Amino acid sequence: MDAFAAEFAWIVWLVLVLLFVTIEMVTLDLTFLMMAAGSLGALVSGLLGAPWWLQLVIAAVLTITLLLGIRPPLLRLLKRGGDPAKTNVDALLGIDGRVVSSIGATGGQVRLANGETWTARLSPGTDRVVEPGERVLVTAIDGATAVVIPAERNVP
Repeated sequence: MDAFAAEFAWIVWLVLVLLFVTIEMVTLDLTFLMMAAGSLGALVSGLLGAPWWLQLVIAAVLTITLLLGIRPPLLRLLKRGGDPAKTNVDALLGIDGRVVSSIGATGGQVRLANGETWTARLSPGTDRVVEPGERVLVTAIDGATAVVIPAERNVP
């Protein structure tokens, strides 16, 4: 068994490298890339004449070292240039709009600055009716309803 493992271990390592690289192309998480690098280290050590058990130790140590030491900084580096633009509900928080139909205890409608018309209700603690044409600010989104507060009136 020992002679067989020593003679054909390079094939196993080569298959593992190719398998891990293929999986990495699908996941894009850098985990399998580090495993492929560990397997590549074992492949090189096997080609240089290391016994199969030493190849296994080299693969394990190299993989763990890369996973714990190299992968986290690489992930931070890759995610640093992420898109800073807010999307979905996050893009609506803090946006202003104009009341289309009165917003009172039963709700109403508001046209937001991005052109969308939403069903709206007043934020808790607001005890007045907001009339059409008044400016409001979105404080939250509750399902398909914008929770709004009246904007401060600026008197010139």
